[in-house]
Amino acid sequence: MPRKSEPLRKLGFLTIGLFDEHDPGAGHRSTLDVIVLGEELGFDSAWVRHRHLQFGISSPVAVLAAATQRTSRIQLGTAVIPLGWENPLRLAEDLATVDVLSGGRLNPGISVGPPMHWDDVKGALYPETADVENFSYDRVRRLLDFVGGEKVTDFSGVEGIEVWSDRVQPHAAGLRDRIWYGGGSLRSARWAGEQGLNLLASNVVQSEGSLDFAETQRTLIQTFREHGGGRVSQGLVVIPTDSATPEQRAKYEAYVAGRADRAGKTFGPRGFMFERDLVGTSAEIAEQLYAHAGFQEVDEVAFALPFSFAHEDYVQILTDIATKLGPELGWSPA
Repeated sequence: MPRKSEPLRKLGFLTIGLFDEHDPGAGHRSTLDVIVLGEELGFDSAWVRHRHLQFGISSPVAVLAAATQRTSRIQLGTAVIPLGWENPLRLAEDLATVDVLSGGRLNPGISVGPPMHWDDVKGALYPETADVENFSYDRVRRLLDFVGGEKVTDFSGVEGIEVWSDRVQPHAAGLRDRIWYGGGSLRSARWAGEQGLNLLASNVVQSEGSLDFAETQRTLIQTFREHGGGRVSQGLVVIPTDSATPEQRAKYEAYVAGRADRAGKTFGPRGFMFERDLVGTSAEIAEQLYAHAGFQEVDEVAFALPFSFAHEDYVQILTDIATKLGPELGWSPA
């Protein structure tokens, strides 16, 4: 458990990559600049969110392909790709290609279930097969098999001047071990652990009958490990204010206050809960993290950046995380 004497081992961050509908290139370039800054500051990993039919990154694999050519060390992850929108075979090819381009730095995060607003998008997404699509864990198993090098077809060999493979090409050795599952329920934690996946624990969990977010997350992480799971990363929203201007502090505090009423409640038929965001000096945030039952179970994090801030705000927040908060947690830059 990370305590004062046990340092945080890996420090990452997560960004949504918002953009203006009428100037999308600027937002995407800003995301790439933030990833480059993360590498310069010594972060261990940078993660991008996934948003369909919104003004956020709809193709994180493509964005990370660009990031591979602007960075050399930082790990690059997706948090998370909803597989309901994907063909596992085609996605396996894309992931393997980007992993090869990165030199083995890709960390795909995935999830399952029907796409959000399913009734509104199914006609466009699966016009012929919507009623028979399988959105269960089987979709993950297919992706894992394809990424891991299992046979896709019985055909291989030479046909004319073309050479055919019976498995996904390129094959990215080691990529299967770097796949993460975004799970917020005990059922998902058990299943992900049994598959030998890594676990992305975010600021959302299923209540499982309790309104204590931190204890629920602790139980989820312990369940994952008890069932053979790999690494665990926690992703709370933290906003250090050490070098922030007075205007930035006021903006950050208003943002957190506007979301505070989500804490201690459940939402939707599955009873999801949101953890409160943390804002303050790095010393203040560190004390709150050390007291957090979920944080006590992990030795790596990918702190989530707030959705709607300006590029200069992200520069300040990331700089404070790397130079102030990280050291408060015992972390040293790579």
